[in-house]
Amino acid sequence: MKALQYLGIALLAGGLWACGTKAEQRPAESRTAAGSPIEETAVPVRLTAVTSVVRSEPVMASGVLSSSEEAKLSFKIGGIIQKTYVDEGQFVRKGQLLATLDLTEINAQVSQAQFASEKAERDLKRVKALYADTAATLEQLQNATTGSDVARQNLTITQFNRNYAQIRATVDGTVTRKLMNEGELASSGTPVFLVSSNRRNDWVVRVGVSDKDWARLKPGDRSVVHLDAYPDRTFTGTVSRLAQAADPMNKLYEVEVRIDPGPARFAPGLFAKVTLQPTLSRSYVVVPIEAIVEGDGKEGFVFTLADDRRHVRKLPIRIGFIDGDKVLVTNGLNADTKVVTAGSAYLTESVTVLVSDEPIQTDKR
Repeated sequence: MKALQYLGIALLAGGLWACGTKAEQRPAESRTAAGSPIEETAVPVRLTAVTSVVRSEPVMASGVLSSSEEAKLSFKIGGIIQKTYVDEGQFVRKGQLLATLDLTEINAQVSQAQFASEKAERDLKRVKALYADTAATLEQLQNATTGSDVARQNLTITQFNRNYAQIRATVDGTVTRKLMNEGELASSGTPVFLVSSNRRNDWVVRVGVSDKDWARLKPGDRSVVHLDAYPDRTFTGTVSRLAQAADPMNKLYEVEVRIDPGPARFAPGLFAKVTLQPTLSRSYVVVPIEAIVEGDGKEGFVFTLADDRRHVRKLPIRIGFIDGDKVLVTNGLNADTKVVTAGSAYLTESVTVLVSDEPIQTDKR
């Protein structure tokens, strides 16, 4: 009887050992055709080599229409505005009187300077007579001469200020803004009128571009302009000026584009979208659009194979623009790089990957 019990225990132990041996045989130890083991959690991916191109791509920017001869007109000296002769929107001619100051105080200053000049002349004559009779010294004569000269210069200054106690138009154009009215106190140099030239060849759009785009542009480059006021029309323009320093606020370089209005009627302040056509080309790295992950405007990411070829790296890139199913990248990739173009939706830098040459099923269940 005991022999049968010992036999049952031995069979049970043998069965448990066999089950344990089978349990140790992992399905994950399946091998590829080359004999290398494949982990069950490896994500299959496909790599595509990027290319490079040299192209002269357009520069997109926006701005507002204005006149190249826009003038901010002000008084030379401060005072009370006595009279304004024009209103906003009114056409003016070059040299036309626009506003004058009350001359009461200014005329008094001119009179004071006139009296001082006359007194200095009398003092000079008196000292000259005394000097001739050896009753005055050379120093007294020199001081009287200097005093007379200073008085004459002060008279010239007051007369000059009186002549500029008025505002006259500097160009033929339109009063776009009237900033002050009669009876207000105008400070020296404070704008009272904004006048814009309305000659056909004076219309410009000023836009801001980055330093890389600025370097590709030069005066004479062509452009295409679209105005929201004329949605069905296209206007041609030419780069007329490039700023030599960046704006300290937005760090962009101003580009002035002169526009041919044709038969259209322009006004300052119209919103414009400008497409600049640089003559200088630029090198881009081209990647398939499916390689881009987490794209946001000009920023995005791509995955490339890590050095151990079992993981990936996530690289930030700068997107230039999209051309069909291709993305032209301006920064972040080299021309000899391979990027992941299939399987990237399931990737992180900690996931193990398997490079595959077969079509990858993106519907993962």
